[in-house]
Amino acid sequence: MGIFAPRAAAASSTRPEARAAELTQTQLAALPPEFEAVGEALASGSGALAEAYAVLGHRLAAEGISLDEALSGLDTTFRTVVGTAPTFDDTRAVSVAWGESILGYLHRLSCEDPVTGLATMAHLQSRLAELYRAEAAAGPVAESHALVVLDVGPPAAGEAIGALVLTEDLQVARAAEAIRTAFAGQETICRLATHRLTVLAPRDERLGRRVALLRRLLTGTEPAPARVWIEGLPTTGEAAAATLSELARL
Repeated sequence: MGIFAPRAAAASSTRPEARAAELTQTQLAALPPEFEAVGEALASGSGALAEAYAVLGHRLAAEGISLDEALSGLDTTFRTVVGTAPTFDDTRAVSVAWGESILGYLHRLSCEDPVTGLATMAHLQSRLAELYRAEAAAGPVAESHALVVLDVGPPAAGEAIGALVLTEDLQVARAAEAIRTAFAGQETICRLATHRLTVLAPRDERLGRRVALLRRLLTGTEPAPARVWIEGLPTTGEAAAATLSELARL
């Protein structure tokens, strides 16, 4: 999520085993998701590993990937590209970048997202809990409300590693403006994940028109049109929390 604030971690940038070559298609296919930039830096010996680790730690933490999964992906990447396990310095660099992102998130858990100004997931969870607690008087939440989900997708391929996070944040900021325009009332609008926003909106006769307006506002956005859909809410607050967690990971 944009609330993470990673700092570039120190990492070895010169290694004798790095090959001044591009990754083969077979190697690319074997790399775990999100590890392509690290693999390319290893294969080319470009000296961009420190920057690649900082971006990688940010992205994996933002997408809810555990540290164990992150280090497993790093090991797979090294063995695929250079045929050896990662060094202590490489493992430490990814761990530090991931940890700093998580700490930044925890420190600002109750605040708004600094990139978009939207509510955090914690605030949306609190708002949903209030609605479910009031069901006895107000009626079933699954019938009165729904989530409108907006996914802007990842940045365009081919950008420099250091520009990826900035580009993604700019795309999400533009999407946030559009979603505020379409849902200009008292709805709770939240940044769920790195490139995903959601609105807790009343399930009324205006919902379809608002979603249609949002899609029109997003027409022609780069790098590709954003995806917008209505996600129904389950019958219990516990299931709703699980739904949010799943949407934040996808």
